[in-house]
Amino acid sequence: MSGTGTVRIANATSAAELRAAWPVVAQLRPAFDEDRFVVQALRQIEAGYRATVLVDADGVPRAYAGWRVLEFLASGRHVYVDDLVTDAAARSQGLGAALLDWLKAEARRLGCTRLQLDSGTQRKDAHAFYLREGLRIEGFHFGIALD
Repeated sequence: MSGTGTVRIANATSAAELRAAWPVVAQLRPAFDEDRFVVQALRQIEAGYRATVLVDADGVPRAYAGWRVLEFLASGRHVYVDDLVTDAAARSQGLGAALLDWLKAEARRLGCTRLQLDSGTQRKDAHAFYLREGLRIEGFHFGIALD
């Protein structure tokens, strides 16, 4: 747990904490419903996923990051951010930047040399944010659905 001004940043580890974050997560993952999100997040937590929530001074979750520590030959030990979202009602207040700064510091604390994430090509506002925060476009991500 960490404080940043009037916000609190902590890892969610229980179903109740994940449910509290759901209204923010839903803005990034609308294909999920609350129950499916909680079940899957808890399963992923067992495999090393971390669900980090930024809560404002009133105790309202305002930003969420789902991430894990990975190690690849190409990039070494790094934090990979699966999910990063700030509540649309609270954007442009520095909350996303505060959570991203926390993630960078946590990555360093965990012995990582990089922070990486993928972002859908349609998410232009997110891309502008990432570029402002010092992240750079380093490659293309390819995938295929397997039936």
